[in-house]
Amino acid sequence: MAESPKYYIVKGKNGTCEILPGSPREGPDNRELGEKWGPFESREEAIARRVGLIRAGKCQPL
Repeated sequence: MAESPKYYIVKGKNGTCEILPGSPREGPDNRELGEKWGPFESREEAIARRVGLIRAGKCQPL
């Protein structure tokens, strides 16, 4: 049985945050992107966390 993908929130150079699918082994580790949060179990959970990051001022809205 295949594992469902985990989701990460990654902050780009321009301050916006993207939600990227991946697994713990394939997670976004590119240091030039900036901060990352996760893994999250579902895309919906990642979206909710991204909204919280925007409200906290850690990410800019798209």
